[in-house]
Order: sequence, then structure tokens, then C-alpha cells
Amino acid sequence: MRVVIVGLGTQGYKRKRIAGSSCIATVDPINQDADYKHLSQVPAAEYDAVLLCVPDSEKIALMRISISKKKHVLVEKPLWGNTEEELRNIEALSNKNGVLIYTAYNHRFEPSFTKMKTLIESGKLGNLYNCRIFYGNGTAKLVRNSSWRDKGTGVLFDLGSHLLDTAKYWFGDIKGKLDLISINRFENKSPDHAALLFQENKPRIELEMTLLSWKNHFSCDIFAEHGSAHIKSLCKWG
Repeated sequence: MRVVIVGLGTQGYKRKRIAGSSCIATVDPINQDADYKHLSQVPAAEYDAVLLCVPDSEKIALMRISISKKKHVLVEKPLWGNTEEELRNIEALSNKNGVLIYTAYNHRFEPSFTKMKTLIESGKLGNLYNCRIFYGNGTAKLVRNSSWRDKGTGVLFDLGSHLLDTAKYWFGDIKGKLDLISINRFENKSPDHAALLFQENKPRIELEMTLLSWKNHFSCDIFAEHGSAHIKSLCKWG
């Protein structure tokens, strides 16, 4: 499959390296390494899919353009719409044009995550009581120095989207209201630390995230009727 990478930043370069010869062009309005400044400049007959590695505010518009040209789309997480209807319209357009859309939540493919899902679904733990997940990295300075990242919801969309997707991956649809326990702007203009709680869900779910960790760290602790299950760190950190 021939792909075009739109957004030649950190993620864009990673996608380009992995795609290899399948990447026929790169697009970025600022990066001089890119082949084109706008997706419209790339001949539509030369590619089959688009890999979107762009700021959140640009994703929906670029998805519409790509889908209208009957191109499959892989979009970096998170994918948010201003309204649910906006996302429903994207879904309808993709179905009409016979193309696939995939949001890249790569943590689902972590071996420990898939093993945890298998364990949960096996029922060996019995009733699940509580799940606590912490995700921290030290990117506050990088975000603060970025021309576009230190704004909006900050760590909530950045790391929080991973945690919400992980919870849904393991437990299915989450029940009850979401409580925002804590949100802080310790070093950045946008939130760089937050804690969320789903008190009414079974299991009860606690999610904490920060950009202020001096060492990359991920942990998960699930406590249940017949035992507990734990994850420490991610494979990508070695």
C-alpha cells in the first residue's frame, strides 16, 4: 500500500522510517524536509492511504479531504470532534467511500496489555474491584517549547487518551460519570498533571497522568476477588 505522511514531526519521521519504500511522499507546511506543503499538491493516483501526524485541530479537515479522495486514513491519537455529530459524519463519509479509518492507539499492542486483557476475560481474577493506572513522562519542557503543543487540554488529551483507551480495551464501555479529581499547571500553560476517577464503574478506575516525571514510568494495579494483576513499565522503554 502506497502512503503519504502528513505532518513531518516526531511521529511523522517514525512513520516514515517504518513505512520505508511504501511512503511515496511527505507533507508539511513548515518542515523543509517534506516533499510538499499541502496534501492537495500530491497526485491522488499515486497513493492509497494517508498517515496523519498533525495537530488535533487539523485532523478532521484533513480526514474529510482524504476520505473524499477514497483514501484510507491512519490518524495519530487522539481523535476528537467538536461534536459527536462531526465524528458520525466522518464515519458516514468513510462508509460511503469504502475506506477504513484507524486511530493509532499503539499501546494496545504492548505484550503486557494483551496478556492483561486475556487474563481479565478469562475470569480467573473473579470480580474486579479496583484498577489504578499511572502514566508519566518528562516531556513538560518539550511541550512548553513547542510552537503548538502547550495549549488546550495538555496532558489530558496527550496521555489521558491512552489511559481511557486502555481502560476501554480491558473493561469495555465504562459506566458512570467521570470525575476530574485534580488538574494542575505546574510548569506549563496547559495541564501537565491530572487525575481522573470512575467511581461507579466496576471495577472502580483511577487514572493519573503527568508530563513531570523525571523518568518515564507506567504502572497498573488491578485488585480482584481471587488475586491481583500488575504491569510495570512499557516495552518501548526497554
